Parts: sequence; structure tokens; C-alpha cells
Amino acid sequence: MILVDTSVLIDFFKGVKNNPSLCLQEIIKQQIPFGITSAVYQELLQGAGDKKEYELLDEYLSCQRFFHPVDPVTSYGKAAMIYFLCRKKGVTVRSTIDCLIAQIAIEQDLLLLQNDKDFVNMSPIINLRLYKTD
Repeated sequence: MILVDTSVLIDFFKGVKNNPSLCLQEIIKQQIPFGITSAVYQELLQGAGDKKEYELLDEYLSCQRFFHPVDPVTSYGKAAMIYFLCRKKGVTVRSTIDCLIAQIAIEQDLLLLQNDKDFVNMSPIINLRLYKTD
């Protein structure tokens, strides 16, 4: 199963042609199951340019498969540990949300489709499985 990050969906919706967005296009074409997190949903809606775009995004995204933290407390603690472990190895993760997305991917054994160097940098430290886009 595949978890798609905000970074890929932004490019996909804007028509940006790069390896991750083209992979998502192929995933959709082949009807391979994928999903998002509530945080990705929120980030995309926050980026809407106007009310019409917000409503279109909301209509499309709210119908997608959602992956949630396994535990409403422990999962967040483990996401904080991801940040801590990365920092101890000299990797500064720029987004708390990225740590939570990574934790959800790990908990649910998902491949993460992303276009964000934070995930690339943290993946060897925390054994995050990234979807191959090259």
C-alpha cells in the first residue's frame, strides 16, 4: 500500500511533471491502492487559492483512503522520537507533520511516495520505506 505525501499531490494538481507526480499518475491509472493522512488533507486544503479551489480539493480528497495514527497518543510520541533520533544524527527535520506522516507510514507498513528531502534524509535513520520514483 502507498501513502502519498503533500509534496507529490501539490505537483500532481499543478501539472508539474517530475518523477513522483508521474508515478502518482501511473498509480492512479493502474488503480493501485493509495491513501493520504489527515495532515496531508489539511495541508492541501490550506494551500487552496480560493473558495472554489478549496471546495474542489475537499470534494476530491475527502473521498480518498485515509491512514491514521494507530494510537492517539503513542503514535505522536513515536513521531517525536523520529525527530529526536534524526536530530541526534545531524538531520534536522523541518516539519513536525513530516515526522507524523513518517510514523504513520512505518506503523502501517506503507511505502511513502514523496518529493521532500526531509523524508529522504530521515529514511535511513528510522527505516522509512520510500516508493522508488527513478
